[in-house]
Amino acid sequence: MNKVVNDQADGLRSLMAQHAGNRAPQVIAVVGSGPQVGASSVVLNLAAALVQLGQDVLLLDEHGGLPPGAINGAAAWADVITRRLPLEAAASKLSCGAWWLPASGLDAATAESDARSAFHGQAILVDAQLDGSGALSALARQADDVVVVLRPQAASITAAYSCIKQLHYAHALQQLRIMINGAADGPDAQRVAHNLAATGSRYLGLTVQPAGCIGLDARLAQAQRLKLSVVEAFQTSVAAVDFRRIAAQLQQWPRRMAAQPQLPPLAQESSWTAQLLPSY
Repeated sequence: MNKVVNDQADGLRSLMAQHAGNRAPQVIAVVGSGPQVGASSVVLNLAAALVQLGQDVLLLDEHGGLPPGAINGAAAWADVITRRLPLEAAASKLSCGAWWLPASGLDAATAESDARSAFHGQAILVDAQLDGSGALSALARQADDVVVVLRPQAASITAAYSCIKQLHYAHALQQLRIMINGAADGPDAQRVAHNLAATGSRYLGLTVQPAGCIGLDARLAQAQRLKLSVVEAFQTSVAAVDFRRIAAQLQQWPRRMAAQPQLPPLAQESSWTAQLLPSY
């Protein structure tokens, strides 16, 4: 089954490469709103889903972790962007078919270099690490979209709003997306997304759009134990289906436009916490 899917994916990638022309890759920065929300797992599985949909994908890791199938060698994104090494020589090819490179500790000039110029595939996913003030790196600031990952629990929802607020004020963001990971109840997750969107609009003048919801799925942990993404290990599982659906939608997201002037807050924030939590 996996061989059939991989063969189909290889064929799709070849077809897409023929029609991609000179279009620059889409860049998505994925941010965890706090610890234990599963942001790195989200990035890996989105990469796997995009590969299955025929995309050539590069995963840049600012956390210094090591995903399944990666080789902990000396090469890094800095070697590629400065042209010391070609991407194929520097990067690890993960079992899911995506390229992977560590991208932490870049100097300012290297981090600001155009990531799109060094990769000729269709998508670059940045597993982004926020700094001490909650700001993005220069590399992650190149993204067409910033996606904040959260869990559908009260503490994570509150942390997500704080993360969104910090990103907004650090970069004058007028739009970002949220993804809810590990949702046991779909309607509940939709209410969380709606409340966050309404609160961001009211208090920050910010458009918060849902990027999708990943259902609670024990197969995710099982896939991690097997050192695989759930998308390749258990293709019909709840989470795998969700990741493929989000990956298909992600390809249709509009590319980033020039930033608009920042709007002033529209109201005081004294009661925002209560508004974030879903009402029953």
